[in-house]
Amino acid sequence: MTETLLEIEKLTVELTGGRAARPILDGVSLRVAAGETVGLVGESGSGKSVACRSILGLLPERATTTGRVRVSGRDVLTMDRSGLRDLRARQVAMVFQDPRASVNPLRRVGDFLTEGLRAAGTPAEQATARAEELLDAVGVRDPRGALRRYPHQFSGGMLQRVVIAAALAGRPSLLLADEPTTALDVTTQAEVIAILTRLQAERGTGMLFVTHDLELASAICDRVYVMYAGRIVETRSARDLFEHPRHPYTAGLLASTPRIEPDAAPPRPIPGRPLSLAEAPTGCAFAARCAFAEPRCTAEPPPLEPHGDGLTACLRADEGILL
Repeated sequence: MTETLLEIEKLTVELTGGRAARPILDGVSLRVAAGETVGLVGESGSGKSVACRSILGLLPERATTTGRVRVSGRDVLTMDRSGLRDLRARQVAMVFQDPRASVNPLRRVGDFLTEGLRAAGTPAEQATARAEELLDAVGVRDPRGALRRYPHQFSGGMLQRVVIAAALAGRPSLLLADEPTTALDVTTQAEVIAILTRLQAERGTGMLFVTHDLELASAICDRVYVMYAGRIVETRSARDLFEHPRHPYTAGLLASTPRIEPDAAPPRPIPGRPLSLAEAPTGCAFAARCAFAEPRCTAEPPPLEPHGDGLTACLRADEGILL
C-alpha cells in the first residue's frame, strides 16, 4: 500500500475581524501519496496558494483554522516553532511562482543553496559539494561558477532551476510547486517541468502541483482537484477529468483553454468573474456564472459527493448536462 504523505481534512481558513465575508478555504480535503503527482487547479483567487501555504504553516496573520493538515501523520496546525522548522527543513519544500521573489538579491546563489544545509548541521565543504550536485542535476551549466554568481546574473529559467535545486536540498518527501512555470516562456516551461518530473520519479517524491493550466495538469498529474471560491468542486483521475468533466466549472476551464489542433474550436471564456472575499453567496458559488444553474442552485452549497470515479459538488452532476 502506497504511503500517504499529505492528508488535508476539511480545512477551513477564515480571516478574523470581519475582513472577509467568506472563508479563504472552506472545508478543503485532499491527499497526496508517495511518488504521486496531484494537481490543484482553478482561477486566480480560488485559494490554491493558501492551501499550499497551510501545509508549511504559513497562513495569514490572525487567521483562524479548523480541520487537519497532516504530513506523514503529523498535524501541521498543532506544531510548535521547532516542529515547523523541522518540517520545512526535512519533509516539505516549496517552489514558488516567481523565483526572483524567493531569493535575496544581495546574496550569492551559493549562500542561498547551502544555508539550509548548514543550519541542519552539514559541514560547509559538504554543503557546497551538495549544492554543486543539485545545480548539475537541474541542468545549470558550470555549477561551481554558478555558486559564486548573484541572482540578477541568471535568466528567469535558470533562476527557477536554482530555486528547484534549493527545494530539493533537504531531500523532502513532499514537494509543493505553486505555479512554478507561469513567469517563463513556453520552451523554458517544458524544460522546468521535465526537470521536476524526472527528479520526482528518481526520488519517489510526492508532488502537489498548483496551476491554472489544465492542459499542463493533464500532462503530468495522476489526479486533479478543481478549486473554486475556496472549495473543492471536483476531483478525479486526470484522464477521466479531462475526458468527462462532471462540474460546469471544470468544463468551462477546459473550454477556455486554447488548442493547437487544426479542427479545434476557438476558446470560450467563462462568463462573469470569480468571487471576491467580500462576496458570500448562499448557494453554489459558481451559480451566477453557470449556464445550467436552476433556482435550487442558489439555495444552499452543493455537497461534494461521489459521481463516477470521483467527487463532484454539483446538484445536476448525474443529469448528463455536459454531454
